[in-house]
Amino acid sequence: MKSLTSAIEAILFAAGEAVPLSRLSLILGVDENEISLAANELRDACLREERGLRVLRLEDRLQMCSAPEYAGLIGKALEQRRPPMLSQPALETLAIVAYFQPVTRAYIDQVRGVDSSYTVGTLAERGLIEVCGRLDVPGRPALYRTTDAFLRTMGVSELSELPPLPDVSGGEGEEALRRSIEQLQNAGHPDQLVMSGMDGEEHRE
Repeated sequence: MKSLTSAIEAILFAAGEAVPLSRLSLILGVDENEISLAANELRDACLREERGLRVLRLEDRLQMCSAPEYAGLIGKALEQRRPPMLSQPALETLAIVAYFQPVTRAYIDQVRGVDSSYTVGTLAERGLIEVCGRLDVPGRPALYRTTDAFLRTMGVSELSELPPLPDVSGGEGEEALRRSIEQLQNAGHPDQLVMSGMDGEEHRE
């Protein structure tokens, strides 16, 4: 198990991005269950030994990243300025995509009651949402879903770990969604739930 754990650690470190379990299984010649067990052992070792790295499970993928408590030091070392927190319109849009994906921009506009084209474009540019297909209707509008970067930002391994969404079909639907948005905002680590370039955000009519 030790050699398998070390091999996974080396691959994830060198990859610099999420690697599918199926890919690791093929490369290392063991089944995905063994990969998961070894990855869990590596994750626990990083936490137990207070290393500067962490192993993240992103649905069916694994990724190595720096420990969040060292974000400030890493920013100073790399001369990175801490970006501002996500704006409320950005959080609203991100929550709608997260809970109802895949969705079109028209659907987001309908739920929010305002043109969300700027926010959708910015979230996509920052890698928190992405186009995952086209709706089979006239005009073939793009469908959006969240990304691995979204999972990392929210500090979860899969979408099922997000706060549950109350029933929004009744008269209190808008208020229920607002509360879930606030929960979603609080789900992320304070140093992770950030985004730069949010100037020029649209305003609610």
